[in-house]
Amino acid sequence: MPSTGKTSRVIFMILHVSIIIAFSSMAFAREGGISGPAKDLSDSQGIQEEKPEQAAQALSWETGAGKSYLIPALEIPAFLLLLNGYDRIAYPNAVEGGKKVYETNLSTFRDHLFRGHWGIDQDAFAMNQFGHPYQGSMYHGFARSAGLNYWESLLYTNMGSFLWETGGETTHPSINDQFASGIGGTFFGEALFRMASLLLEGDGDKPGFWSELGAAVFSPPLGFNRLAFKDRFKRVFPSHNPAIFSRLRFGVHLNSHLNNFGGSGTSKKTEATADFSLAYGLPGKPGYTYKRPFDYFHFEFTSLGNVHNPFDNVMIRGLLLGKDYEAGDSYRGIWGLYGGYDYISPHIFRVSSTSVSLGTTFQWWLSKATALQGTALGGVGYAAAGNVTQVGERDYHFGVAPQGLLGLRLILGDRAMFDVTGRAYYLTGVGGADPGGRETIGRLNTGLTVRVYGRHALGIQYITSSRDARYPSRAPSHQTTGTVSLVYTLLGNPGFGAVEWR
Repeated sequence: MPSTGKTSRVIFMILHVSIIIAFSSMAFAREGGISGPAKDLSDSQGIQEEKPEQAAQALSWETGAGKSYLIPALEIPAFLLLLNGYDRIAYPNAVEGGKKVYETNLSTFRDHLFRGHWGIDQDAFAMNQFGHPYQGSMYHGFARSAGLNYWESLLYTNMGSFLWETGGETTHPSINDQFASGIGGTFFGEALFRMASLLLEGDGDKPGFWSELGAAVFSPPLGFNRLAFKDRFKRVFPSHNPAIFSRLRFGVHLNSHLNNFGGSGTSKKTEATADFSLAYGLPGKPGYTYKRPFDYFHFEFTSLGNVHNPFDNVMIRGLLLGKDYEAGDSYRGIWGLYGGYDYISPHIFRVSSTSVSLGTTFQWWLSKATALQGTALGGVGYAAAGNVTQVGERDYHFGVAPQGLLGLRLILGDRAMFDVTGRAYYLTGVGGADPGGRETIGRLNTGLTVRVYGRHALGIQYITSSRDARYPSRAPSHQTTGTVSLVYTLLGNPGFGAVEWR
């Protein structure tokens, strides 16, 4: 994809996620609204006073009645045709490999399908590792909002990615895009779909204008199908009343330490930051079950006031298959197979991964008012990592990457919280264009938050990231970056999300 196309799409995605943050501040932190346990709408599901003929056609999320396999099968190709048509008009002179990138036809699809050489493309990091998962989330959203379950939507998402790779551009189909869009897109899309549905549930009343608009911002395909098909897809996906913790933070970086290829320095230039995080389905809630993929998930997004690097991270992990467990009266947890999508871009290098992991999420009451929540994961992903300063035609590398995560959150009553999360990635050359290369990447995030009153809190956090890269064609490199920030926090409720079952 040419640079002009990449730039405009990334700008659109930046605007979309920024609007999500804005709506999050209203939706997940308003007067207890849906920031605490949401009302279960298993019976009414957001529909009031249905006519008999409407009820017969209306979607039932519990039984699957009323869902449509045909509608998303038509919507996804239509979306791709519109996207290709827009690119033809906006970028008529985009050329790669001697061909206009978007001048595709049936012959393009046939050649790619039967004689296409699948490889690793040359797109920019932000487009490949954020743009394509976001595009995949659109495919997933069309399928989910038409009533299909997660696994059915996973198939539609992969087919949508395959259609774009074989028919959307004249360039060779790319393996990395199929992973990012087809798999990473389902993790991204399911989190957006769940948050949009949670907003529609609200307090159990029929969704109003602002709820409908907010849901459409979170998941545009959901908003489109609710508008286009009216009563058929108006029933709201039931959350089953999960335990939720959300927070919205604004702050400034006070200073940053950078070490790049042996040179180091400290910059005291301030930089604005905003982030939103949501933990959905925390373990320990009496009566809550984990029968559906993403009945537990964690979503986190951080934006920087830096036009050259506006995204610091987008990180999602969700339980795909698993069950709950307990140990004694003070410990509750879930364990199983998790799906993960990470996009991390500190100032001097980037890493992104689509992964599956085995692990657990738990809460342990250490005393009457003190709780420890945590997640431990270990698995493997298909990842990309590299410099921000370009080296060669593509400034990053792909490969299979074993990885791990350990996150802990110590909750001290309703007054304070200390959290620490560590991530590690070992990027191999397997599955990439640089089989002899290796990268070791780590990220540690620590923070202290103190509640001042109500949902308002103040905090300090420190984030450090490091990268060691070794490739046969160049000298080894070592990079580190560390940032101290002061933040204002708007909590989803006056507490810190400890689940009470005792």
